Amino acid sequence: MGLFDRVSRVVRSWLNALVGAAEDPEQILEQTMIEMQDNLVTLRQAVAQAIASQKRLEQQFNQNQQQAAEWERRAKIALQHGDEQLALEALSRKKTALNAAMALKGQLEQSVTQVETLKKQMQQLESKIAEARTRKEMLVARARAAKASEQLQQTFSSMNINAPMAAFERMEERVQELEARSQAVAELNSDTLEAKFAALEAGSVEEDLARLKAELANPQLSPSSTPAYDPELEALRRQLEKN
Repeated sequence: MGLFDRVSRVVRSWLNALVGAAEDPEQILEQTMIEMQDNLVTLRQAVAQAIASQKRLEQQFNQNQQQAAEWERRAKIALQHGDEQLALEALSRKKTALNAAMALKGQLEQSVTQVETLKKQMQQLESKIAEARTRKEMLVARARAAKASEQLQQTFSSMNINAPMAAFERMEERVQELEARSQAVAELNSDTLEAKFAALEAGSVEEDLARLKAELANPQLSPSSTPAYDPELEALRRQLEKN
């Protein structure tokens, strides 16, 4: 096989694949049903014509049979009147009618066979159309279901299902950040409050120191003019001297 033949086969295969992919099963089946119905109409017309032809042949056959019987009756009448020549002519006409009837009989038998064959073909086609209609409905339903499934899969594949979850994660991080900021503000406010109380407490110590100095300067304000030795106070003094 030459290169051109191989390329031609590849191109034909490719075109056939494209045509097959472009075919819509529902449209193809509908078109097939229309063609089958058209064939059935044509076949019915053929059967009707064959039956009509058979009827005409039957009429002609019967007419020739009747003519043959009539010429035989006339031949008898001629003989009764002693006219043999006329009787021979009548019998000759009878034979012609019988020959025509015999020829028509062969045609009539062929016509009957043809009509029976066409009727059987018509019945077979009607049965096939009924079967095809049922199969068509099933295939169309399957094709529609397959299309719907394909569209659903395409829609599902085009959706970014991770995007909503990512949005939730971002919002969760945002909420955590807001919570952290709120907690930080609360802690800052708490530290400020603690500082204020510490300042107040520091002010109270200084006031106590001033009061003690005033008591030492004025022995009358002190409950004891000569304080006792306090070991813990001495230890505190030493610790302050070290620092």
